[in-house]
This record gives sequence, structure tokens and C-alpha cells, in this order.
Amino acid sequence: MLRRRDFNWTLLALASRGFVAPVQAAPSAPAQRILVLGDSLSAEYGLARGSGWVALLQKQVAQEKPGFEVINASISGDTTSGGRSRLPALLKRHQPSLVVIELGGNDALRGLPMAMTQGNLLDMTKQAQAAGAKVLLLGMQMPPNYGPDMARQFEAAYTQVAKSQKAALVPFFLKGVGDDPEPLKWFQADRIHPNEAAQPRMLANVWPTLKKQLK
Repeated sequence: MLRRRDFNWTLLALASRGFVAPVQAAPSAPAQRILVLGDSLSAEYGLARGSGWVALLQKQVAQEKPGFEVINASISGDTTSGGRSRLPALLKRHQPSLVVIELGGNDALRGLPMAMTQGNLLDMTKQAQAAGAKVLLLGMQMPPNYGPDMARQFEAAYTQVAKSQKAALVPFFLKGVGDDPEPLKWFQADRIHPNEAAQPRMLANVWPTLKKQLK
């Protein structure tokens, strides 16, 4: 058995002959996660894989905030009720530092009660914050054929939830797309889902506010 001083001399001898003990790299810190909880607008409905705004967000994050990764938990057709039921398991599994909530459009299209939509948005925001995550709400607007009163109430639902919970808010996720004087150039044939050309605009609406939350 080598004594300590003999061991030191043995190391020196090995090193002089080109034998160097391997140095283990320090473990890197795990990436912080951004969880996107959305519907078809975020699930690349009708788009080539990797061309949606969330995929573009992943590339943006990799360039500017390499300590973060994006988890897309969006499902086409989802409502705020669906998101509310799915969120607890997603929070437990991914432990995100930021939750982006992009839901509510399908609630409006289906004529679901406004109070229910706002209640679900509020509950999801509280769930995420209780799990230690920041929240970014992506506001939506109702089509004009629903009437100005309904449109104001729907838009206010996002504002009220964000204000009451001190969450971040993008007032209108589809700004420059859904309110463009020539909207058909930004939408697929169904006139509901944004096309590939619209995706960079959608990301541009989100990124400035989202970036501020990544600290």
C-alpha cells in the first residue's frame, strides 16, 4: 500500500510519462424552462413542422438566452378549461420558470361564458405562480361580428387577470395579423389560422415582453 507521500511521488512520475488523471468537468446548470400552453395558434396547425411561432421562439431563445429552453404543450382546439385541467401535471413534470398562456380563442368561437373564460385564465395564472413560475398572458380579441360589447369584455378579461395577479401581458397576440386591412394574406384557407408568413409577426408581438421575464 502506498503511503501519502509515496502516492504524491507516484502521481508526479506518471505525469512526467504523459499519464494525467482525468479531470471531470463541473456539471452544467440545468436549463430553465419556458412552458407554452396554447391552442392551434401555437400548435402549428396547418403548418410545416418547425415553422410555427413557438419553433421560432426556440431559435430566438437559443441565440439570446441560451440558459432557457422552450416546451410547447399546445393542443389544437384546446380551451381555457382544457388548459386549466392539463396545467397541474405540466407544472409538476417540467417545473417551468415561465408559463406563457395562449388560450381563449376557442372559448370565444364556441360562445362559452365570459365569466368561465376569465375564471380559467385566473386559475391558471395562480397555479403557475404558486409553482414558482412567472406568467405571460397572450391576449386575444373576438371577431367583430360578435359585437363591440362582447369584444370589449373579452379583451378586458386578459387585462383584469394580468393586473390582479401582476402577470405580464401581450394585449393582442395577433396584432398586425388579425387586424390587418388585408388579413387574407396572413391566414390559411380556413381564414382562422395564421399561415407561415404570419408566424414571425406573432413572435415579434411576444418576444419583447417575454424577454423581460427571462432573468
